[in-house]
Amino acid sequence: MNILLIAGGWSPERDVSLLGAEQIEGALRRLGHQVRRFDPEGGLHGIFDAAQGQDFAFLNLHGSPGEDGLVQALLETIPLPYQGAGPRGSLLALDKAAAKAVFVRAGLATPAWEFVSANRIASWHPRLPYPLVLKPNRGGSSVGVAFVNNEAERITQLARPEVLGQDLIAEVCIHGVELTCGVLEGKTLPPILIRPKAGSFFDYASKYLPGASDEICPAPVDAATTRKLQEMAQTAHEALGLADYSRSDFLMDGAGKLWILETNTLPGMTATSLLPQEAAAVGLSFEDLLAELIRLGMRKHS
Repeated sequence: MNILLIAGGWSPERDVSLLGAEQIEGALRRLGHQVRRFDPEGGLHGIFDAAQGQDFAFLNLHGSPGEDGLVQALLETIPLPYQGAGPRGSLLALDKAAAKAVFVRAGLATPAWEFVSANRIASWHPRLPYPLVLKPNRGGSSVGVAFVNNEAERITQLARPEVLGQDLIAEVCIHGVELTCGVLEGKTLPPILIRPKAGSFFDYASKYLPGASDEICPAPVDAATTRKLQEMAQTAHEALGLADYSRSDFLMDGAGKLWILETNTLPGMTATSLLPQEAAAVGLSFEDLLAELIRLGMRKHS
């Protein structure tokens, strides 16, 4: 099969996307596929020429474009099949405020939040009590995430280059254990418990520096908590209208209550990324996982 591997782009997660693409390309070639690369950094107009003669597009984009559904919408005009969520589900999941509204409507517990548009950041004063977590509304990989405990810290954090000019959300800070749980073809995978070795949360360095976090799969939690995590991940996947696979991130507070934070439609795809680790726990190698995602994407198209 001729596969167009789309990776790179212009988001702050570009380097992570390209790193994963190297491993994906190697695995696809081991599976016997021919691989052509397309990097939309210079613009998306080239996607039509790049798609000529291709049978399938494998997406490994993080942030915009890619997780916002724009690339998926273009592929559907060709049409060229691809793995994962369509344009609508991708956009809903990437926009944290929109996703949280969907979660609440689906009965899922998520930390209370405020949406802060870029044009009112200078005049914004939070209604929620400190401490708060500030995040870019459409960011990923924890880029630009900050904890603020008072007004002085809020002012300092809002001036950081990572968040300037962006819409934000402010969430009530929930202290607890970080967990994540994937869904593959409507089936939930074993959850992972994440313990960063430095810092207060699973930040960019903890995610991507080798050995910076302990990622324990299956998570060492009781059976009831495992079932609840899987049920919540499945509910989020369905409520957002996703397809093929996704990975949802959670916090478990001191009382054992689970809170959903966000759902990723194009989760990290190196052999040691979180969702591939979960797939490995149920007997799927990295190559097996990619082959299954291609099968699911082709099935959607047919």
